[in-house]
Amino acid sequence: MTGRMAEVALEYAAGARTPAEPRPASTVILLRDAPRPEVYLLRRQRTMAFAAGMTVFPGGRVDATDSTVADSWSGPSPEWFGERLGCSAETAAAYVAAAVRETFEESGVLLAGPSKDSVVGDTTGADWEADRVALETRELGFSEFLHRRGLVLRADLLGPWAHWITPEFEPKRYDTAFFVAALPEGQVTRDVTSESDQVTWIRPADAVSAVDAGEVLMLPPTYICCHELSQYDDVAAILAAAGEREIRAIMPTVRVDGDLAYLETT
Repeated sequence: MTGRMAEVALEYAAGARTPAEPRPASTVILLRDAPRPEVYLLRRQRTMAFAAGMTVFPGGRVDATDSTVADSWSGPSPEWFGERLGCSAETAAAYVAAAVRETFEESGVLLAGPSKDSVVGDTTGADWEADRVALETRELGFSEFLHRRGLVLRADLLGPWAHWITPEFEPKRYDTAFFVAALPEGQVTRDVTSESDQVTWIRPADAVSAVDAGEVLMLPPTYICCHELSQYDDVAAILAAAGEREIRAIMPTVRVDGDLAYLETT
């Protein structure tokens, strides 16, 4: 580690910082075949308080209203997601709802439909954009949005992939569930969120290479997820793997060697 992150890590290692409580958050790895899998990435504005300038997947923290969508739910139960993610059913339901909401807010892609076996085909109209902005500014709650639109949250389109917790030395910490999801047919991603200044579709292996070459900045969870996804030949294989892989919470730790600090994952 270098710069301010290294300074903060050394301060924490010296006992000068008290760990902040991690807040629940969700991230969605949007996928498409082109013909090999590509992932959708955003570069966060350099003015952001957390992960400034980092290239990330769409996502964000869980809102209080995210746990109120149980009656607009289709797919595996919150209990199933809880078992996969190692949390309560209530927490899992909030993770899933936040994943769908944040993906819509940050990419315009909506993993919901008018019935349990359908999905919205187009979200590019002015009325959809007005709702997206209202959700982003918290003028509209996610449950209210679904009910008003007559939509069902398609939890079955999300596959649990990983669970990461921000290191204890960071002043802002998140307990984040990572999901994979295929871009719904007919929908397109849009550069809409105010939190990013660049978006792209890219093969996971190319994203890893860009980080290794110093061309792109990524936090460890994004980098490792891209590396894992680069091993698959198509989106279907990734979604199938999501149903089988073991998920455990990973929290990077700091190793100090003199005046140097290193981030380690185990």
